[in-house]
Amino acid sequence: MNEVTPNAKFCHESRTVQTHLVLPQDTNSHNTLYGGQLMYYIDSCAAMAAIRHTRQPVVTASTDRLNFLAPIPADYALTLEAFVTGTGKRSLEVFVKVTGENLTTGERYLAATCFMTFVAVGKEIGEDYVVPKVIPESTEEISISKDYSERKQNRLRDLALEKTFAADISLTTF
Repeated sequence: MNEVTPNAKFCHESRTVQTHLVLPQDTNSHNTLYGGQLMYYIDSCAAMAAIRHTRQPVVTASTDRLNFLAPIPADYALTLEAFVTGTGKRSLEVFVKVTGENLTTGERYLAATCFMTFVAVGKEIGEDYVVPKVIPESTEEISISKDYSERKQNRLRDLALEKTFAADISLTTF
């Protein structure tokens, strides 16, 4: 096994896997999983990966990219796999992949992918706190992590644009 440098962790140390059965009450009029329900599962799984990496409380800062690639019908399983792919001083990016599975045939397919950003928070975090760096090892981890800096720059640019946009939004409802 590779040596870990101080204040660095391997991607696999944050890996979180959840599997859920799609039940009828979780589906829309097309008999497929509600997008909002999938978003809830993604946020939950990604948050656990972020906490495993930081060992600190975290809050969701943004859902940067959520790509719905294929629907997940009722009575299928969905599996979410999340791991940290990049870190800043207090922030960290988590990648989530969602696979669907026909439980009667065993067919599995990629149903969605998502990047989320979390921020470490908490009373015990001082000014000198820095989120541990992440070390990708597998081909998949390396491939996904390599563009972290570009995604982070895009997020910062989009956040600045959003702040400008939000300044013109009315708070009245009439």
